[in-house]
Amino acid sequence: MNYEFEQKQTTEQAKRDKEQAIAEQERKRRDILLYSFMFGFALMLTLAFIIYQGYKQKRRDNLIIIEEKKEVERQKALVEEKNKEVMDSIMYAKYLQDAILPTLSSIKQHLPESFVLYKPKDIVAGDFYWLEQTGDSVLIAAADCTGHGVPGALVSVVCSNALNRAVKEFKIIEPGKILDKVRELVVETFEKSESNVQDGMDISLACLTPSKAGMQVQWSGAFNPLWYLQDGEMKEVGADKQPVGKFESQNVFTTHTLQLKKGDVLYLFTDGYADQFGGPKGKKFKYKQFQESLLVISNKSMDEQKQPLEETLKEWKGELGQMDDVLVIGIRI
Repeated sequence: MNYEFEQKQTTEQAKRDKEQAIAEQERKRRDILLYSFMFGFALMLTLAFIIYQGYKQKRRDNLIIIEEKKEVERQKALVEEKNKEVMDSIMYAKYLQDAILPTLSSIKQHLPESFVLYKPKDIVAGDFYWLEQTGDSVLIAAADCTGHGVPGALVSVVCSNALNRAVKEFKIIEPGKILDKVRELVVETFEKSESNVQDGMDISLACLTPSKAGMQVQWSGAFNPLWYLQDGEMKEVGADKQPVGKFESQNVFTTHTLQLKKGDVLYLFTDGYADQFGGPKGKKFKYKQFQESLLVISNKSMDEQKQPLEETLKEWKGELGQMDDVLVIGIRI
């Protein structure tokens, strides 16, 4: 009986131990599931928080980008408005500068066999041409003021006005004396400024007066020479090596007198054509090549000479920008 009792107790104890082991395993399984769930839930919360923070940051970034774009648009509109104001001012300056230039029809009226090749580098120019009739004589000039663009245009107004005053107010006809008086007037104008303004101009100025033998030409120049074609040969009259303006070693300007006959050709010009960079090596066109170009077309009528000069300059320039204002005046006697 004791044996059976002990066997029964042993069996029951083994059963209880087994049940406890199963219960313990079940408890551990539930704990693992609980911890896994809690870890997964925490991970999901963390990811959700990170995603939410990223969303908020992205939204803030988008708002910043939108504001930046709006600011860029505002600045762009402001710049465009300012540019329009500047362009409107420059276009009006061109209108005013064109008003001081003689019309091409008036040049043709006084000098039927002539052309004017005028190509400003910018909208307005430092180069200008000038014409005035006094008695039987016609005064014509190709002038190159200091600078180009708006500053050059402002100087050109001062210099053009000085030329008008020298001829109309002071009644001077001789080119050298005109330039002396113009220099005096230009220096006087700029001396009113507290700053040391030394602007002025280079110029080629001719006075054409009909004579029995053909045409008497008086000419004076500041840095820019005079070329004239006579009997198929291009000749040059040298200019004074001083500008029309404030200058340390200033002297009176020289007046040269030529007697030309029918068919001879005068060329007045500024340095823009010869100084244009281009060609296969990107070098200056230079005066020698400029003179050769004129000789090639010299047998054409004056109206027909302008176009090939333009085409030659355009071809030489190529993809390079225009370096300076260009002005060439041709007159056949």
